Amino acid sequence: MAAAAASALFLSACGGDDSSSSDSGSSGGGGGSVTLGFMGAQTGPNAQLGINISNGVELALAQHNAKSGVTQVKLIKYDTQGDPTQATNQAKKAITDKVVGVVGPAFSGESKTAVPILDEAGIPNVSPSATAVSLAASGWKTWHRVLANDDVQGPGDADFMAKTLGAKNVAVIDDQSEYGKGLADAVRKQLATDSVKVAVNDSIDPNASSYSSTVNKVKPANVDAIFFGGYYSAAGKLIKQLRDGGVQGSFMSGDGSLDAQVISAAGGTAADGVLLSCTCSSAVGSTDPAVQKFATDYKAKYNVDPATYSAEGFDATNAFLQAIDAGKTSTSDINDFVTKIDFKGVSKQIKFTDSGELSGNLLFITEVKDGKLSFLGDTATAKPTA
Repeated sequence: MAAAAASALFLSACGGDDSSSSDSGSSGGGGGSVTLGFMGAQTGPNAQLGINISNGVELALAQHNAKSGVTQVKLIKYDTQGDPTQATNQAKKAITDKVVGVVGPAFSGESKTAVPILDEAGIPNVSPSATAVSLAASGWKTWHRVLANDDVQGPGDADFMAKTLGAKNVAVIDDQSEYGKGLADAVRKQLATDSVKVAVNDSIDPNASSYSSTVNKVKPANVDAIFFGGYYSAAGKLIKQLRDGGVQGSFMSGDGSLDAQVISAAGGTAADGVLLSCTCSSAVGSTDPAVQKFATDYKAKYNVDPATYSAEGFDATNAFLQAIDAGKTSTSDINDFVTKIDFKGVSKQIKFTDSGELSGNLLFITEVKDGKLSFLGDTATAKPTA
């Protein structure tokens, strides 16, 4: 009851339109309040990925605020709809709202437009999910992410297709987005190193209803596997149309497609056997007591299991909360603290390199089986069942 009350009191509405003032920097590790922001999709075609994260953020804050003697932490959600232009506007709102930190931006494209604005304002930000390699090369001083980048995911996906699936002849398709093309390009590069033939290279419009042109290129190539760089809504449509068109090769995609909605978008059984990678971890099925508690608390609060990036959202929030509990309430002090943080989260060890990258490079595989997502483990041990 205490957690629920604290949550109801301090969580604001979606959209960054909360007019309540932040007491940013007003107090240390007891009494007063500060405001954190969440920045990512809450609406739009790929909103579920953002909702998974914001649920983890809310859970961490509710648990923190239910403790006695701590600085209370408010939350403002900035709904980007997954759109880089919207993210720019929301970053400006976060500055006006005087948040002391941002969990997000969630996607790589919106990170590219929003982080420069946050960085110039000195607002620390920790992304639970943006994986584009280029983000770490921007020289930002306040940016971090709690998962490995596409230089881990892309080569790992290519190696998995070559070594575990035994693929010799593949198709690589992307959605032309900052994230999707970047991931697909990393796969293409590693496939060449692995001496795997890329018989079809193509791009799709994720908003198009028909991918017949792509299907007509892939079908006669008789590929062993197809890799798609993009998000789940387009991935599901592509899977369905490839299967309807008679293409039988293994289908693999990355973290942007790792959501149960990829199954419904594919029409159900067409998605069986699809393989989805992520440098994020699944809290479901873990034997670690701390991770089990997170999964139990999450399900008790939302009546669903944690999903893609939920654990990373929880960990990113706790990085900020540790700083606040240590008495850091200004953006500069919080950024200094977070930059040097080192703790065992529910997703992985949370520690950053000088460029804001996570120290640690595991890649995990999930398979669609019997219409559900089934976690297979890391790429060294994962064995597809289909």
